Amino acid sequence: MERATKSLISNLKKQKRDKSLLFLDNVKIIKDNLDNKNLKIEYILTSLDELPFKTTCRVYRVDEKTIEILSDTKTPQKVLCIAYYNQDVVVKPENHFLVLDGLQDPGNVGTLIRTAKATGMDSVFLVDSVSMTNSKLIRSSVGAVFGIKVYSMLRNDFVEFSKQNALNLIKCDMNGENIFHFKPNGNVGIVIGNEGQGLSDVISKLCYTSVKIPMKEGIESLNAGVSGSIIMYEIAKDNF
Repeated sequence: MERATKSLISNLKKQKRDKSLLFLDNVKIIKDNLDNKNLKIEYILTSLDELPFKTTCRVYRVDEKTIEILSDTKTPQKVLCIAYYNQDVVVKPENHFLVLDGLQDPGNVGTLIRTAKATGMDSVFLVDSVSMTNSKLIRSSVGAVFGIKVYSMLRNDFVEFSKQNALNLIKCDMNGENIFHFKPNGNVGIVIGNEGQGLSDVISKLCYTSVKIPMKEGIESLNAGVSGSIIMYEIAKDNF
């Protein structure tokens, strides 16, 4: 372990503002992804005398103040992993999958990605949505974002990809079929729209049908993370 130089710390502050690097500040997430092929770890910073895990990565000793400045949490765990994320080449899903159209709340998106992995979904498409490298998204997914194929795409690119690969999409809509009576036609992509505005017209037109979660009167809709999770479990129930 060597001590970080002032120039290294100054450069990291600039790169954090530019969002060109990942700053992982959760020890469990770091430990679970040390060998992740999509993460290129540059180095690890710590204010501890010894790391709580073994690694061959380069480790720098810094003071707690530096960790606090570079971390996005109020009470960082005194370990910070600096890494690049390399997205997989986009391929057609071979199982049920999730499409998030314009979702911007990192907490909701992280929850949905975590549920997608838990239900065995093949992949997640973030279409004009919050970046998968958002620190709050990573924390709310509890690192699941690194354990499933996640593709960030522009809306026009996804539309073209969907048409080229004849994706089987279903949308969530209050006028749709009761999800508890719905029988998927092969592998389907579950499309969840923006928290406030719903689905974009161009994505909505790609869907062959719609489903809904039945609710008592007085409630118009559920939180995107909750409703999407319920639908994923119902679609995937035969896989358990």
